Amino acid sequence: MSTDDGDAVTTGIARLLDSPGLAGADRFGLVTNHAGVLPDLRPAAPALLAAGAPLAALFGPEHGLRGTGQAGDSEAAGMDPDTGLPVYDTYRCEGERLDKLLIDSGVDTLVYDLQDIGARFYTYVWTMFDLMVSAARTGVRFVVADRPNPLGGLVSEGPSLDPVWASFVGRVPIPVRHGLTCGELARLFNASAVPQVAGSAVDLTVIEAVGWQRAMDAEATGLPWIAPSPNIPTHATAAVYPGTCLFEGTNLSEGRGTTQPFEIVGAPYLDKRFAPALAELALPGVHFRDLRYVPAFHKHAGRPLRGVQLHITDRRAFAPVRTAVAMLAVIRRLHPDDFAWHTVDGGAEDTGHRHFVDLLWGSDRLRRTVDAGDDPLPLCDPPAPPDRWAGEDVLLYPTDVPPRPEGRSRR
Repeated sequence: MSTDDGDAVTTGIARLLDSPGLAGADRFGLVTNHAGVLPDLRPAAPALLAAGAPLAALFGPEHGLRGTGQAGDSEAAGMDPDTGLPVYDTYRCEGERLDKLLIDSGVDTLVYDLQDIGARFYTYVWTMFDLMVSAARTGVRFVVADRPNPLGGLVSEGPSLDPVWASFVGRVPIPVRHGLTCGELARLFNASAVPQVAGSAVDLTVIEAVGWQRAMDAEATGLPWIAPSPNIPTHATAAVYPGTCLFEGTNLSEGRGTTQPFEIVGAPYLDKRFAPALAELALPGVHFRDLRYVPAFHKHAGRPLRGVQLHITDRRAFAPVRTAVAMLAVIRRLHPDDFAWHTVDGGAEDTGHRHFVDLLWGSDRLRRTVDAGDDPLPLCDPPAPPDRWAGEDVLLYPTDVPPRPEGRSRR
């Protein structure tokens, strides 16, 4: 049931439960995971079945339908014991393989309901893009049951992707922090990127999240927060992730293997100079606390590390991308012989393997600028409204005006 009580936002999936006809489907598949719940925390898939919706299959992304897979993993296909529905694993599946998967599922419509966190390299939106392309090629309709962007929708930040560096952490040129909802991204993709790959646009419907306004972050929506993937446990994690995820491309720990992933950054070689050097920058909206920690797994597992925790003091002023870029420059200056970039397969640069940070950043400009000892902050576009890069015609949600009446959806 929707919880449109004047405070909470009504998500697209809650509206679909109230009005299954919004999907316009005879047999639809739900692209979802463990965070695909209704505002009252009921899992959406069994609730839709109980309401008589023609749900015929489930499709899981990276981390799997139940969210048990760590980064780079998913879960096996099979039968879902809770609903009795077949589960299809979409992770690392694209092109003709993904086309065949859709055909074999027998669905006429895909309904997408995954919680994004507003950063280009969070893979769920690229699962959405790949499925949109396959749906366009196979004649399957595509419906986005929209959810709010947990970072709000007033600001985009960071450079757009150079298509030469396209990968599963960035298929289409959008900024690092994009400021759009999945429904708005779907509209953007369908205007040009999907037709370029598939030969035509997909038959797209967006079921809007009623009551969301662009000034709202996750806490302001009144909706429950469920970690959309194993290493995004809290609102605070989502807020720093568009910046500190860049440390995945380095030999520093980004906090995986701790209870505060992406909120803490450290390495065996960092010392007492790091936190004071960051404080001298007077970056807005954040305080850096010196700390020590030992990751239980992932980089430097079992080793004592020193680093910092990012404490956000002003969400509106905090710029996660610029903050992380400034941190990288400081580390390179303080520890030029210890700091290193991580390559995609662990190989050396001269083997032709690409550095992972280049895929995250969307070009090699950040890495080359930091290595040269130059100031990388000019590479960061200043925070700007999403319509400045996406266009007014993509946006679905207002800033200060009342929400649209219940029942409207956009094609």
